[in-house]
Amino acid sequence: MDPLLIVALGLIGMFVLIALHVPVGVAMAATGLICFWLLDGNFALAFSILKTETTTALASLELAIIPLFLLMGGFATAAGMSNDLYRLAQTFLGHRRGGLALATIGACAGFGAVCGSSIATAATMTRVALPQMRERGYAATLAAGSIAGGGSLGMLIPPSILMVLYAILTEQSVLALFAAAVIPGIITVAFYNVAISVYVRLNPETAPATLRASRQERLKATRQSWRVIFLAFVVSGGIYGGIFTVSEAAAVGSAFAFLFYMTGPERNRRNLLEVLGDTAGTTAMLFIVIIGAATMSYFVTLSGAPSEITAWIRDLGLPPIAVIGLLAVMFIILGSVFDTTAGMVITLPFVYPLILELGYDPIWWGLVMIVLIEVGMITPPIGLNVFVLHGMAPHLPLSTIFRGIVPFLIADVARLAVFILFPQVVLWLPQYLGFTSYF
Repeated sequence: MDPLLIVALGLIGMFVLIALHVPVGVAMAATGLICFWLLDGNFALAFSILKTETTTALASLELAIIPLFLLMGGFATAAGMSNDLYRLAQTFLGHRRGGLALATIGACAGFGAVCGSSIATAATMTRVALPQMRERGYAATLAAGSIAGGGSLGMLIPPSILMVLYAILTEQSVLALFAAAVIPGIITVAFYNVAISVYVRLNPETAPATLRASRQERLKATRQSWRVIFLAFVVSGGIYGGIFTVSEAAAVGSAFAFLFYMTGPERNRRNLLEVLGDTAGTTAMLFIVIIGAATMSYFVTLSGAPSEITAWIRDLGLPPIAVIGLLAVMFIILGSVFDTTAGMVITLPFVYPLILELGYDPIWWGLVMIVLIEVGMITPPIGLNVFVLHGMAPHLPLSTIFRGIVPFLIADVARLAVFILFPQVVLWLPQYLGFTSYF
């Protein structure tokens, strides 16, 4: 059979398996195994690749970063740090019109620096921020939109699990990716704040003004938030200051988060078991995805499909920016349908060689791709963050949440244009800091 035909049939089969609710990692591994066998004719060799990739993943010290960051986020959430962080943002911003929505964006950014997961950030802020805003008369559209939009910051603000996965799968520097995300993260928060400010100016009834917090209340909120501030400072400051490697920072961060949990009033046996169970389950899922992606990559590389696709696109004569535009549309659609991890690993074997062929920086593309998937998470008609929010607050209709997201989608289009048209916005900081080493 023609190799490209096998690739096409393999991809169709993989999507069918995913549609039948087969786990993405298992679907990718099965596709890679069967298609490699069809291409090479040696089932023993195909199966040996699956065994080798499984052993490599389980023995990888670099992959230990994933469960450590997951543990840190789990213990931080269980210790009530999200409540402390939201209270801090509220005392400084709550008196402004739309201030609680601004506080929600700030709290999402801060919690993303500890948690590293968009879904976890959206779920946590739904519990913490939604009741606060609704009690103070905020419109459901603005409250839901700020949580769904701000929740997507979880995968953009370092440390980000998706950035770690991208670095591992493409053999890039995770330090460079973390540094590349700093300025875009600040720009994203600023654009979201502008979107909220314009929205409440045009619709003042959606966000009543509240009383300004006193200096004593702000000092009290700051003191109460010392754990999350300390944790973010130790992890991020240690990484960017060259004190820790990323692996060491993950270990130190999870140790401190565990210490804060065990010494806080929120500790109990049930919470501890939930954090450990959730971390184990998520880690296992991510390892299966990594093993499946690596197995599928062998088959895709053997088929020659990436070079064929690259040559076909090159022969079209499209300028590189037009190709990036087409990829942007594709990733936003994927992000609205697939889990963030699945959307990235399924496309990497095909898209990554194309990006290199077009002459784009892989660190820049990693950041842009994550932002695109992140935008997809709040894009109709699906948007995973929207369904997470709706699942935790079923009294909010999906139509209400999607209406609230519109200002944030407009801000997303603006920031994506900045990141794509001006790559140095993304690349300046990692180049300045000299982060080029792998892990």
